[in-house]
Amino acid sequence: MSCYSLKLFYALLLLLLHAAGSILGFNSLPNSTEIKCIQTERQALLNFTHGLKDDSGMLSTWRDDGNNRDCCKWKGIQCNNQTGHVEMLHLRGQDTQHLIGAINISSLIALENIEHLDLSYNDFQRSHIPELMGSFTNLRYLNLSASSFRGTIPSDIGKLTHLLSLDLGGNSYLHGQIPYQLGNLTHLQYLDLSYNYLDGELPYQLGNLSQLRYLDLGGNSFSGAVPFQAGNLPLLHTLGLGGNFDVKSKDAEWLTNLSSLTKLELSSLHNLSSSHHWLQMISKLIPNLRELRLFDCSLSDTNIQSLFYSPSNFSTALTILDLSSNKLTSSTFQLLSNFSLNLQELYLGDNNIVLSSPLCPNFPALVILDLSYNNMSSSVFQGGFNFSSKLQNLDLQNCSLTDESFLMSSSFIMSSSSSLVSLDLSSNLLKSSTIFYWLFNSTTNLHKLSLYHNMLEGPIPDGFGKVMNSLEVLYLYRLTGMLPKSIGFLSELEYLILAGNSLEGDVTESHLSNFSKLKYLYLSESSLSLKFVPSWVPPFQLESLGIRSCKLGPTFPS
Repeated sequence: MSCYSLKLFYALLLLLLHAAGSILGFNSLPNSTEIKCIQTERQALLNFTHGLKDDSGMLSTWRDDGNNRDCCKWKGIQCNNQTGHVEMLHLRGQDTQHLIGAINISSLIALENIEHLDLSYNDFQRSHIPELMGSFTNLRYLNLSASSFRGTIPSDIGKLTHLLSLDLGGNSYLHGQIPYQLGNLTHLQYLDLSYNYLDGELPYQLGNLSQLRYLDLGGNSFSGAVPFQAGNLPLLHTLGLGGNFDVKSKDAEWLTNLSSLTKLELSSLHNLSSSHHWLQMISKLIPNLRELRLFDCSLSDTNIQSLFYSPSNFSTALTILDLSSNKLTSSTFQLLSNFSLNLQELYLGDNNIVLSSPLCPNFPALVILDLSYNNMSSSVFQGGFNFSSKLQNLDLQNCSLTDESFLMSSSFIMSSSSSLVSLDLSSNLLKSSTIFYWLFNSTTNLHKLSLYHNMLEGPIPDGFGKVMNSLEVLYLYRLTGMLPKSIGFLSELEYLILAGNSLEGDVTESHLSNFSKLKYLYLSESSLSLKFVPSWVPPFQLESLGIRSCKLGPTFPS
């Protein structure tokens, strides 16, 4: 189950605890008596919005006028259908919808009965999480992830003893040590502190959280010993650890008791490669794992061979394997192709893999393959690189690929022509239009293509737009010449990023009239002239437009 799915599960679980018929923003009793929100709580919510910028309309219903005074009907609010107290505040942002500005969570202190507080995925511009968080004693669910909070984790969060789920992950300005008081949250089932700037030793009190199912501490700078002992965290199914831990043999024993573990992620444990006992314990877990990530752990081919020492040890359950940023060579790639009949995602980027001859690896179920930042010679694709027939995403960024890598032969067959939807060939050594002809004959269902940071010269074939008409995202840099009107055939485009090129000539409505789905248009740092008739109404609604250094006018659509 993915991290997002788990968060959604716990959120839905709390919703189901309320009486049947309670719907977000609307509450009614069987006798049709309408419960309205409490005045002090409405004022607390209005105070909370002070200083926030809401361009996306997340707070559009939060108004204190005659027709909208009932805060129980405001978007993101749920009240108890008997008392009228606010029990849920759910303002999770999205890619293009989020709140911006410094906030004062303390202004919500009047919401004494709140059980669910989600302010994740917003931009609160390095606001602090206040010590007063400990006053929300009825909270069951607290999510402040990915919202640009700064400072330290307040120790008073340890007073929220009813918490089932706590997520403070993805706040890169959140620093300091984990307060030992979090060990008081003995009902906690979900804890995510990943991808912050936390450091120091893990408090041994975390071993008290015996109800944890999900624990992610990855992407931090922790040090010292792993404090868990045999018998701790017996219900854990997801574990993420990251940092410069002192990996000792005795600290690995507790791993063997994690019988429910299905996902294991260890990052930046650089001495893992020298700990035979830890590798041995991980090897014993593999038959039950669905997802294993060991990235930036200085692992060698020998280490991987010790983990997958026989075909029987390569679990039929394992579908995701991430060994990025290690010291692996092509022998590990070959080893995995022999044991990986059920792998759906394989990440081997940033290793020492050199593929110098045609390969036919056996990955029949593979959907995502990342070989970026490795080295491929010109002969790898000769005879047809035998991709999985299910492959959708292929990342070959910075692999020293040249035009010779994509020369067509009469016997060339690309088995993934109908499945591949995303291809990254950026930061290679491509020069000519050879790559475009290879794409014509290799795959026609691409939605995303990245070719930036190459050395492409010469014309893009006119037929490119006609054949590749399923493209939604196209990245092209270092381009010269004029923008062909045939680009309009790419009618599914959502992102068109042509900034930083040497393009010249005119861009008129005839170039853009087929782009009904266009969201992002970047033409900056070029010599293009934008010439539109004033009455032209674009068929798209842009969310972002970059035209710096372009020539505008004399007219522009209103």
